[in-house]
Amino acid sequence: MKDIFFLHGLPRAGNTLFGSIMNQNPDVAVTANSICADMMGELFMLKHTDIFKNFPDHKSFDNVAKKVLENYYKDWKQDYIIDRAPWGYPINLKFLKETRSNIKIIVFVRDIIEVLASFIKWSQKEPTSFVNGYGNITIEQKCDVLMNKDGQIVKELIGVKHLLNHQPKEIYHLVEYNTLVEYPKKTIDGVYEFLGIPKFKHHFINLDQFEVNGMKYDEAPVGERLHTIKTDVIYKNTYDAYSIIPKSIIDKYKQCNFWKG
Repeated sequence: MKDIFFLHGLPRAGNTLFGSIMNQNPDVAVTANSICADMMGELFMLKHTDIFKNFPDHKSFDNVAKKVLENYYKDWKQDYIIDRAPWGYPINLKFLKETRSNIKIIVFVRDIIEVLASFIKWSQKEPTSFVNGYGNITIEQKCDVLMNKDGQIVKELIGVKHLLNHQPKEIYHLVEYNTLVEYPKKTIDGVYEFLGIPKFKHHFINLDQFEVNGMKYDEAPVGERLHTIKTDVIYKNTYDAYSIIPKSIIDKYKQCNFWKG
């Protein structure tokens, strides 16, 4: 039987790099952005329908809900699956707790100004970037759109805060982007120790682009190179994020770095 773990990470915080490294291990599969959390959410919405309320067969419902992840990954050859989705988001974590025990979530974080700067830099180099689809607007306006309350960044931030403030430390393992980039081996070893699974001798140069089971991201819906990583060596870009992002945006969102204490 497969062990299924979870990855909750801010975008541009090293999730894809982490997946590329971990997927060197033939026994481990870190997924791309997964639909499993949304699948589970849609399933639980059925409990609010009149049909279910009229005949609330919770046991039969649970038979399906508790097997969503196992059935989704049934044909995957790896023993350990790390599903990437906003699992720390309160409602997603609630559904997870109702269907599973021994939950372990790897949490990737990064300075929010660096996250925004990374999106802006990518959009300036890549015409197909979804950020450019916002129209001919200023960097400040683009950052506000990226930080909209229904967007991925805010959803992931809410999930991180919920985990740190309201959940036992045993269920989550915090990884900072800078730590992954500066100390990749130590960081990966720490993940193995948190998950309690056998370690693997990874290499940290001459990496492959992210793929799993022969599948790669189709970037057409979001923009080319969104999930492209540096493959020669692991290093952080040298640009100063705080000089790229306007001061008004820095002042507005710097409090989102709450995990820094």
